[in-house]
Amino acid sequence: MVTEEDRIFAKNFNIEDLPDVPAGLPPHLKLKQNRGVVSKKDASVDTADVIYSGSYVSSGVDNTVKLGNFYEDFKVDVISCTETDMEFDMIGIDAAFANAFRRILIAEVPTMAIEKVLISYNTSLIIDEVLAHRIGLIPIAADPRLFEYLTEKDQSNEKNTIVFKLHVKCPKGQSRLNVLTSELQWLPNGSEFLKETGGSTSASSKPETYTSFSCSQDSLPEFADNPITPSHLDILIAKLSPGQEIELEAHAVKGIGKTHAKWSPVGTAWYRMLPEVVLLGEVEDEKAERLVKVCPQNVFDIEDMGNGRKRATVAQPRNCTLCKECVRDNELVDLVDLRSVKNHFIFKIESTGSLPPDVLFTEAVKILEHKCERVIADLS
Repeated sequence: MVTEEDRIFAKNFNIEDLPDVPAGLPPHLKLKQNRGVVSKKDASVDTADVIYSGSYVSSGVDNTVKLGNFYEDFKVDVISCTETDMEFDMIGIDAAFANAFRRILIAEVPTMAIEKVLISYNTSLIIDEVLAHRIGLIPIAADPRLFEYLTEKDQSNEKNTIVFKLHVKCPKGQSRLNVLTSELQWLPNGSEFLKETGGSTSASSKPETYTSFSCSQDSLPEFADNPITPSHLDILIAKLSPGQEIELEAHAVKGIGKTHAKWSPVGTAWYRMLPEVVLLGEVEDEKAERLVKVCPQNVFDIEDMGNGRKRATVAQPRNCTLCKECVRDNELVDLVDLRSVKNHFIFKIESTGSLPPDVLFTEAVKILEHKCERVIADLS
């Protein structure tokens, strides 16, 4: 028979109040929550991300994503930054956000690229279509934030178009000539090619070209001391034999990589989770030397313990590529654990030269912010 004391005890009973019940998540679930992927000899395990808020409700742990926690945990640590390359750590975010930045950098950050090529003369071995394609892929060192998009209804002008001229001839009697991007000459006054008109034009009228510039671009303060050039001046465009000649104009406009890859501002943008290498026991003497030798990335090092004893240590865990060479050895597989921190990403950006990599990342953040604002506006 159930007494009143039994009912009160059952009502107030909490299993976590018992002295032999651990608080929070068990160790194996805590490892899965914080580390995510664990690389084993045959395959990686725990690759799925746990984002459901009630995943650990039975253990009394709230897995809800909270904005306050994001403010406290999220940070960006810049490891290295040059004119073309940047490496930084993004800590405290989900893989979905890291991938969003990657996709935006590749396909949605605008740049200037050559869209139209007007060929006046081409006697080289490269046909016009291939020559135009090669020129279109040349990265242009021009800040796209200073230009507007060119639509079908717009006239090409100094605010939406950059014009380059290429006129190279290989004289007879000389050796073959390499045509490099350094030969591309910026025309700040716009196109010099005259449009073909079907009717007659008056002698007093100004000849019509393929652009309509109201002023010279080099008169603008943005370009007065910073002339527009290709990002790299040593890219090979064509090779001319004696007597061959190329004369053309190239018009660059603003666009995004989603339209065509030539507008992508990065050679590549990629990320990987921070590797974590853990020694599960003491690896000494012969095993220590074998562990150091088997690793191609020099992750491990030897520590001298005195009296002729040696011990392996994890010296450079960031260099680990999770190649699993260390866990393929049957005598080392139980001594090394390879993990990946699921909310810590090593991000690398390689710019084509149109903008510095740190500016590209800042622009990607602005684009993601605008996307979020647009979603909130549509929902409200």
